[in-house]
Amino acid sequence: MSERKHFIDHLRWIVILLLIPYHAAQAFNTWGELNYIVLYPDKVISSLIVFMSPFYMPLMFVLAGMSTCYALKKRTYGQFLTERVKRLLVPFVFGTLFFCPILAYIGDRTNMGYNGGFFEHYKIFFTRWTDLSGFDGGFDVGQFWFLYFLFVISLVSVGLIALTGRIGKKEGGFRIPFAVVCLLVMPLPFLYGLLAVGGKSFAEYLYVFLVGYYVLSDEKVLDAAGRYRGITFAVALLSGIVNVYLFLWSGKDFGWINTVAKALTEWFMILSLLGIAKKRLDFQGRVSGYFSSRAFLFFSIHFLWVVLFQVLLRDLLADHTALLYSVPVLLSYLATALCAEICIRIPPLRFLMGVKYH
Repeated sequence: MSERKHFIDHLRWIVILLLIPYHAAQAFNTWGELNYIVLYPDKVISSLIVFMSPFYMPLMFVLAGMSTCYALKKRTYGQFLTERVKRLLVPFVFGTLFFCPILAYIGDRTNMGYNGGFFEHYKIFFTRWTDLSGFDGGFDVGQFWFLYFLFVISLVSVGLIALTGRIGKKEGGFRIPFAVVCLLVMPLPFLYGLLAVGGKSFAEYLYVFLVGYYVLSDEKVLDAAGRYRGITFAVALLSGIVNVYLFLWSGKDFGWINTVAKALTEWFMILSLLGIAKKRLDFQGRVSGYFSSRAFLFFSIHFLWVVLFQVLLRDLLADHTALLYSVPVLLSYLATALCAEICIRIPPLRFLMGVKYH
């Protein structure tokens, strides 16, 4: 179990690449949520958000928990935390200071009618504290919320791990039945509103991180997830469709039923994707190596390009919804890839953005 788990790398970069169509879709949401740019509501595009949102970020925290289990077999607690500072805290600070003021400036212009200069807006960014979204031009952390959440969760988790004295499951240790693993979905509906910051729950993400560390890093559990991947995917797909219908298309508020559908989608999609990846994606290749080495750069850079292209093309493509959605997505992939190639070759930028160059 000490060898690198390539399927984790695969899942991580696939999820990060999906952030581009996901964040592009936010400009079309039908529930009135502000964005750096708001175009017009579209239920079909919004369905993508509602379907993906239950599981894609929780999956990232599960993968982080699993990676922590493997990392602590080769590193001391101090070495691990030092690495977390370099990979999470440094890019969080850099991203917040460099990328977020640009996004907030665009949000102020498109949503609040700001007509001042870009550099003048820095004063607004650092002095306007409202909902911390940045959509009104005020201070925000954009997509970099994931980094500070993960940094804090890593600190808390290492403390818990140190107290329990357990670094990982021993070979041949207690085997957790896969039915019990499936039942770990049960706490999720009660965690969504607990310790929430900006609509995101520390409690939920800490829970799935620790489950990733203690449970899903076990080879026997992963093998079981691979065997039952068809069943878990069917449950995830069905509950995901139900979740989309109840939230977006029914026109009614189903309350806890909707919450349960969301939890089922989250947990069983995580189990099915882990099972599929363990069976089909546990290999190293040139393409996977390329995206794995640049995934973190894609995470940091992509959102700015998505918003910029939507701003530039909204009038030109206003009558063509499919193009107004898809063209910024495609251009954002290209622009982000180009920027990633530049950044990965400049050592100071690699350090500030928390990436290694192999």
